[in-house]
Amino acid sequence: MSRKKMFAAMATVVAAVLTYAPSAFAQDEAGASNEWDQKKWGLLAAGICIAIAAFGGALGQGRAAASALDGIARNPAASGKLFVPMILGLALIESLVIYALVISLQIVGKV
Repeated sequence: MSRKKMFAAMATVVAAVLTYAPSAFAQDEAGASNEWDQKKWGLLAAGICIAIAAFGGALGQGRAAASALDGIARNPAASGKLFVPMILGLALIESLVIYALVISLQIVGKV
Protein backbone atom coordinates (compact mmCIF):
# COMPACT_ATOMS: atom_id res chain seq x y z
CA MET A 1 0.00 0.00 0.00
CA SER A 2 1.45 3.35 -0.97
CA ARG A 3 1.90 6.16 1.51
CA LYS A 4 -0.79 8.26 -0.16
CA LYS A 5 -3.34 5.46 0.08
CA MET A 6 -2.39 4.75 3.70
CA PHE A 7 -2.65 8.44 4.57
CA ALA A 8 -6.03 8.68 2.84
CA ALA A 9 -7.31 5.64 4.73
CA MET A 10 -6.09 7.01 8.05
CA ALA A 11 -7.58 10.42 7.30
CA THR A 12 -10.91 8.76 6.53
CA VAL A 13 -10.86 6.89 9.83
CA VAL A 14 -9.98 10.05 11.76
CA ALA A 15 -12.75 11.97 9.99
CA ALA A 16 -15.26 9.23 10.81
CA VAL A 17 -14.23 9.20 14.47
CA LEU A 18 -14.43 12.98 14.72
CA THR A 19 -17.83 12.94 13.03
CA TYR A 20 -19.37 10.31 15.30
CA ALA A 21 -17.55 11.12 18.56
CA PRO A 22 -19.91 13.93 19.67
CA SER A 23 -22.92 11.66 19.29
CA ALA A 24 -21.18 8.99 21.36
CA PHE A 25 -20.86 11.38 24.29
CA ALA A 26 -24.31 12.91 23.95
CA GLN A 27 -26.44 12.46 27.05
CA ASP A 28 -29.89 11.03 26.96
CA GLU A 29 -32.95 12.88 28.24
CA ALA A 30 -32.35 11.79 31.82
CA GLY A 31 -28.93 13.44 31.74
CA ALA A 32 -26.85 10.48 32.93
CA SER A 33 -25.56 7.39 31.23
CA ASN A 34 -26.06 4.03 32.77
CA GLU A 35 -23.43 1.50 33.80
CA TRP A 36 -23.84 -0.50 30.59
CA ASP A 37 -22.79 2.50 28.47
CA GLN A 38 -19.60 2.89 30.47
CA LYS A 39 -18.76 -0.80 30.13
CA LYS A 40 -19.54 -0.74 26.43
CA TRP A 41 -17.24 2.19 25.69
CA GLY A 42 -14.49 0.80 27.93
CA LEU A 43 -14.53 -2.52 26.09
CA LEU A 44 -14.60 -0.73 22.75
CA ALA A 45 -11.57 1.37 23.80
CA ALA A 46 -9.68 -1.77 24.86
CA GLY A 47 -10.48 -3.51 21.56
CA ILE A 48 -9.42 -0.53 19.47
CA CYS A 49 -6.23 -0.15 21.53
CA ILE A 50 -5.05 -3.70 20.94
CA ALA A 51 -6.21 -3.67 17.30
CA ILE A 52 -4.17 -0.58 16.47
CA ALA A 53 -1.16 -1.93 18.38
CA ALA A 54 -1.32 -5.30 16.63
CA PHE A 55 -1.68 -3.64 13.22
CA GLY A 56 1.21 -1.26 13.82
CA GLY A 57 3.41 -3.98 15.29
CA ALA A 58 2.77 -6.34 12.40
CA LEU A 59 3.45 -3.55 9.91
CA GLY A 60 6.68 -2.58 11.67
CA GLN A 61 7.91 -6.16 12.01
CA GLY A 62 7.17 -6.87 8.37
CA ARG A 63 9.07 -3.82 7.20
CA ALA A 64 12.01 -4.56 9.52
CA ALA A 65 12.29 -8.15 8.35
CA ALA A 66 11.93 -7.15 4.70
CA SER A 67 14.64 -4.51 5.03
CA ALA A 68 17.00 -6.93 6.78
CA LEU A 69 16.43 -9.62 4.15
CA ASP A 70 16.93 -7.06 1.41
CA GLY A 71 20.23 -6.04 2.98
CA ILE A 72 21.32 -9.67 3.28
CA ALA A 73 20.34 -10.30 -0.34
CA ARG A 74 22.45 -7.36 -1.49
CA ASN A 75 25.43 -8.28 0.68
CA PRO A 76 25.39 -11.88 1.99
CA ALA A 77 28.58 -11.28 3.97
CA ALA A 78 26.73 -8.80 6.19
CA SER A 79 24.17 -11.33 7.40
CA GLY A 80 25.92 -11.72 10.77
CA LYS A 81 25.98 -7.96 11.29
CA LEU A 82 22.29 -7.54 10.38
CA PHE A 83 20.86 -10.46 12.33
CA VAL A 84 21.33 -9.20 15.91
CA PRO A 85 20.04 -5.64 15.32
CA MET A 86 17.04 -7.05 13.44
CA ILE A 87 16.15 -9.41 16.29
CA LEU A 88 16.62 -6.58 18.80
CA GLY A 89 14.35 -4.31 16.76
CA LEU A 90 11.70 -7.02 16.43
CA ALA A 91 11.80 -7.61 20.18
CA LEU A 92 11.33 -3.90 20.89
CA ILE A 93 8.42 -3.70 18.45
CA GLU A 94 6.82 -6.73 20.09
CA SER A 95 7.32 -5.22 23.54
CA LEU A 96 5.27 -2.19 22.48
CA VAL A 97 2.45 -4.48 21.36
CA ILE A 98 2.61 -6.35 24.68
CA TYR A 99 2.51 -3.00 26.50
CA ALA A 100 -0.68 -2.12 24.60
CA LEU A 101 -2.10 -5.53 25.58
CA VAL A 102 -1.38 -4.77 29.25
CA ILE A 103 -3.10 -1.39 28.95
CA SER A 104 -6.11 -3.04 27.27
CA LEU A 105 -6.33 -5.64 30.01
CA GLN A 106 -6.22 -2.88 32.62
CA ILE A 107 -9.08 -1.10 30.86
CA VAL A 108 -11.11 -4.30 30.76
CA GLY A 109 -10.29 -4.93 34.42
CA LYS A 110 -11.71 -1.57 35.44
CA VAL A 111 -14.87 -2.17 33.46
